[in-house]
Amino acid sequence: MRRDNSRGKYALRVLGFAQSRQPKRMATQSNPLVDDDLVDFLLYSVLDAESLCKLGGYRQHSKQTFDLYIDSVRRFSRQDLLPTYKPMDEEPPVFRDGRIHTHPALPALYKQMIDLGVLTATRPESVGGQQMPMLIHTMASAYLMAANLSAYGYIGLTLGAGHLIEAFGSDEVKERFLARMYEGEWTGTMALTEPQAGSSLGDISTTATPTDDGHYLIKGSKIFISGADHAITVNVVNLTLARIKGAPEGTKGISLFAIPRLREEDGRLVPNDVTVAGMIHKIGWRGIPSLALEFGDEGDCRGWLVGEPNQGLRCMFQMMNEARIMIGVNGFATASAAYHEARLYALDRRQGRTPGRRDGEQVPIVEHADVRRMLLRQKAIVEGSLALLGTVSRYADLAAHGATAEDRERADLLLNLLTPVAKTFPAERGFESNVLSVQIHGGYGYTSEYLPEAYMRDQKLNTIHEGTNGIQSMDLLGRQVMSKGGAPLRALAEEIGHTVARAREAGCDPELCGALEEAVTRVGAITMELGQRGMTGDADGMLGHSWDYLDMFATLVIGWQWLNMAAAARTALISEARKRGTDAAAQYWIRTEIPRISLLASLCRSNEDSYIKAEADWF
Repeated sequence: MRRDNSRGKYALRVLGFAQSRQPKRMATQSNPLVDDDLVDFLLYSVLDAESLCKLGGYRQHSKQTFDLYIDSVRRFSRQDLLPTYKPMDEEPPVFRDGRIHTHPALPALYKQMIDLGVLTATRPESVGGQQMPMLIHTMASAYLMAANLSAYGYIGLTLGAGHLIEAFGSDEVKERFLARMYEGEWTGTMALTEPQAGSSLGDISTTATPTDDGHYLIKGSKIFISGADHAITVNVVNLTLARIKGAPEGTKGISLFAIPRLREEDGRLVPNDVTVAGMIHKIGWRGIPSLALEFGDEGDCRGWLVGEPNQGLRCMFQMMNEARIMIGVNGFATASAAYHEARLYALDRRQGRTPGRRDGEQVPIVEHADVRRMLLRQKAIVEGSLALLGTVSRYADLAAHGATAEDRERADLLLNLLTPVAKTFPAERGFESNVLSVQIHGGYGYTSEYLPEAYMRDQKLNTIHEGTNGIQSMDLLGRQVMSKGGAPLRALAEEIGHTVARAREAGCDPELCGALEEAVTRVGAITMELGQRGMTGDADGMLGHSWDYLDMFATLVIGWQWLNMAAAARTALISEARKRGTDAAAQYWIRTEIPRISLLASLCRSNEDSYIKAEADWF
């Protein structure tokens, strides 16, 4: 009997297999990556980006220059950058003959981003930049990261490294490195981590020996250094932490150095005794290599001091904090791209029928309540993340260029307070959002023919990059909320209070306003209790539940963002669908997530000790 394989062949066609059995890309071509209307709404209705043009540093700009920049980046991201994402994920760099070989598309993409002005958009005109507000740069770079986060990674790292040299380098160091980096001829990295030290930077052992020629001889090993070798540009400059011989122990003895892969001698570039010891094979971010480096195997690795001796960690915090916000934007972007894949899939995919019906045509799966639940949760996480990142970026702009010293100081307090949240929430909850995207795709979700599984892999790295999220929780509770006698937390409470008043005046649901007010009071009270424990020397009592504290704090902050958006939506010139969607997401977050604050506060207060008292051999 002849067997009918038509159903099997149809299934293969649906999965995207051609007769050659080679899978084709199954991403939805109409995926916007980032919602343009959302960006415009946040910029001009929620965050008042135009008001930044009144500040001294941004008076040369206007809404027109902001929109021109963002529009050009949008087009490039969708038309040129997105098509390279899947090939780079499938063809990661290889380590061969002592060098790293990256995807051949990268040099042209990097040059295009340089030509767009992405690298120096926020830098002063004096160094070739456009002095664009951080808020505008954040919104524009989100498109680049959503299209191909690895390709953008080279830009982000170079910007951070160049800014370090710009801020702390001597005239000689700036002349040696800065122009070449900002013009796109050389890239940069941050080289902090060592195999034996990990995130414990006080334990680094890389050494720097001074010479009479103005440079230092560097000796040591680094690991997990992203983008430290490639053929995209001719050279890479590693901003590296090392210890000058005789320096104090711990973090007080760390200095910062610029160490190029190639150094200049007699007008030509020669090897600088920087070698790649190996490449780490990652689950995500596959387009940019993570490397183990050796400095000074032959005793001739030269580095140039950036900043004052023994002040390297203080200098590096500038790049680390900028990188934390960048990772937060990556977290948003990765979740956003996956959310729109899921949204478009749910609108198109037909399966089953509405409850109570057994016949008739199948309906799009968006008609099923559980799919709408997953989509609304993604929307709440994704759009709440971008609102938070926009808010933090605006504080960065005000901290740098605020009209008065008081304005700048207040903005700096809020920027530092919210940076750990801006790094962790988009990554941690973004991973949850990415998982939901896979779930909505069902059986197709866990196939590599569709993009959600790749986005999910990428997202996991964001919870680890630039200090794991657990480290961020200790920074938030142990340092930020307690600094300056609790001034940052008081400033945040005032900001949330202004939002609640605005929301009431706009006619938002009084229940939502009241719930947020109560949450602010609860978070303030538990923070004071934990701070008092710390003052008595009870470190475990204060920090034992720092992760729960971060979860509680972030939940409050995102509730604030959603109430702010709901208030703005009442008067903004936006579509009815966006207004109703904003109301739904604000209601969802405040009614389903804000109640968790009570439980999390109770855990912090009780100092539930199951894992605190656990001993190593119990595991």
